[in-house]
Amino acid sequence: MEVEIELKGKKLLLETGFLAKQSDGSVIVKFGDTHVLCTVVSEKKPNENLDFVPLTVDYQEKAYAAGKIPGGFFKREGKPTDREVLISRLIDRPIRPLFPEGFNYETQGIASVLSYGDENIADILSIIGISAALTISDIPFEKPVGAVRVGRIEGSFVINPDNEEIDKSDLNLVVAGTEQAVIMVEGGGNEISEETLTEALKFAHEYIKQIVNLQKELQEKAGKPKRILIKTEEKSELRELVIKIVNEKIEKAIFVKTKQERQQALNELLNEAINSLNTDEFRNKIYNDPTKDLTSEITKIFEKILEEKIRKNILEKELRVDGRKPDEIRPIICKIGILPRVHGSAIFTRGETQALVATTLGTSEDEQKIDSLEGEAFKTFMLHYNFLPFSVGEVKPLRGPGRREIGHGYLAERALSYVIPPKEEFPYTIRVVSDILESNGSSSMATVCGATLSLMDAGVPIKAPVAGVAMGLIQEMDKTVILTDILGMEDHYGDMDFKVAGTLKGITAFQMDVKISGISYEIFEDALQQAKKARLYILQKMAEIISEPKKELSPFAPRIYTLQVRPEKIRDIIGVGGKVIKGIIEETGVKIDIQDREGVVKVAATNETSALKAIEIIKGITQEAEIGKIYMGKVTKIVDFGAFVEILPGVEGLLHISQIAEKRIQKVSDVLKLGEQIPVKVIEIDELGRPRLSRKQALKEIENES
Repeated sequence: MEVEIELKGKKLLLETGFLAKQSDGSVIVKFGDTHVLCTVVSEKKPNENLDFVPLTVDYQEKAYAAGKIPGGFFKREGKPTDREVLISRLIDRPIRPLFPEGFNYETQGIASVLSYGDENIADILSIIGISAALTISDIPFEKPVGAVRVGRIEGSFVINPDNEEIDKSDLNLVVAGTEQAVIMVEGGGNEISEETLTEALKFAHEYIKQIVNLQKELQEKAGKPKRILIKTEEKSELRELVIKIVNEKIEKAIFVKTKQERQQALNELLNEAINSLNTDEFRNKIYNDPTKDLTSEITKIFEKILEEKIRKNILEKELRVDGRKPDEIRPIICKIGILPRVHGSAIFTRGETQALVATTLGTSEDEQKIDSLEGEAFKTFMLHYNFLPFSVGEVKPLRGPGRREIGHGYLAERALSYVIPPKEEFPYTIRVVSDILESNGSSSMATVCGATLSLMDAGVPIKAPVAGVAMGLIQEMDKTVILTDILGMEDHYGDMDFKVAGTLKGITAFQMDVKISGISYEIFEDALQQAKKARLYILQKMAEIISEPKKELSPFAPRIYTLQVRPEKIRDIIGVGGKVIKGIIEETGVKIDIQDREGVVKVAATNETSALKAIEIIKGITQEAEIGKIYMGKVTKIVDFGAFVEILPGVEGLLHISQIAEKRIQKVSDVLKLGEQIPVKVIEIDELGRPRLSRKQALKEIENES
């Protein structure tokens, strides 16, 4: 069974009923040469202990999809790459809000790239395919989700730009939504305006509607009846008892100023309710079962009461848990240069969120090699984000980065990538590391701000400073409040997490997730303007500490010098078996990077003296003879018709017998000796680059000068 529409001159095709038929839902999505198999499976029994949607989404790229064999010793796919993790998150985010409330069935979606073309669309097809698989399955899923990528070339929006088009685009957005509204956006742009972003979303939504209707058509042809959910009914009697205990105290606990003290007050109140109600008396009264543990139910009821109180205070009083107004930003403290041996460092603190950010400058040897379905590439700018357990007062083992850390790091990296200087202007590999030391909301945006400060402290000539802020939303019926610089609690109980990063001129990165079925464009535009106001304020606070990159690099950073030589001279620098270049490195302690075809030689060293010494040696090796210039040369060979004289390292010229002296000589050996140092003048260079020399002209000029 298949359905199709035409999109950008190609067929977008959804097919089911042929592959992976034992899954609850299976759809293969095809667009051009890119084919993605998407499957979903859900457990038949609920997990009553969960208070969240137990959804796992995995995206995997098969090397064979691009006609490749994986690298490495084992020659098979291993742990997910960062790209696979990022796309897994990208699929999850628009899908998760559309499961019904109380859905607690373990569910897994897997998107597998089976064939990879140059359409640059595997991630988009995966969102569509997982949504379609859920739509035709018996798993309760409220409505289909469509997705597209939007670019902009020379002022015009482009739908699903391919690899060639994306290189020309100043915008790269992935937009997902239902027929009614946009529910997820992720991407970046080259300092685009808020108005451009809004127009891009409207442009995308018209195509999303077509893709949603295609899934509905497939559902009509091949959809299964939806299963009936087994819901755990909340006992109203137990809720009343919990309210009676906590109602008067919870308001006070919510408005405790600091996060840890607030959480402690709420925990004590919850424990009071549990200790009072999780007794034989109330177990019998409510369930006629003295052995039934009420802890989980009391906790869920307490969480709902807390959520209602927080949202009510914001909606009715515009009062947040830390006492701020909706558009108020927490106090900001910035410091730079705090780590003496680090090339660049900064602390960015906003309220109870704090990021320590360090910048390291390296050479081309430090570039990150990336092997993907698209081919081999090298990254010269990397940003890594680490969320440390003590930042939220927890005890956890330190392991490799999780999905959240990879996602937050990539968002911050994208925000800064548009202002990083090109390699031709700043020939360094740049690594930025953000360690979150405290966290209470918006740590990814604190990373953006801290990274900007750290880069400028390191002397990286960024195009412009970048700042970021996380926005939130509380919406009920016709009442809406947009929140600036959200806390973790406001993120958890709110309806939107909306991150915007950019410069004074415009937006460089954007990410929006909503927990409701969508938001109107009016709310979206208001949130963007409120975010712009906050971003400009934060940039101003950062500029008070450092307003432009330092002119000098850290004394501990490598110095990179670039020399341009004739490509034919590269072999002289390298030498037979690399003997020459190894000798230079051993003698001076520098690093040397050579680009053969371009004739570019880069010398890197932490010591300027060492670098200059290496450069002098290289210049000596690559130096070429100049007509009319006098050199002190060494006689390397004597023949009947003259002598060969080495005037530069590896450069010999012919000194004809007629050019040795003013008077006629019978034998060359009567005047010259092997190994003798003599002055010679270059009088000609033939078509093969070989110099012809004159001793007599050199001696005459020297005599005239004296």
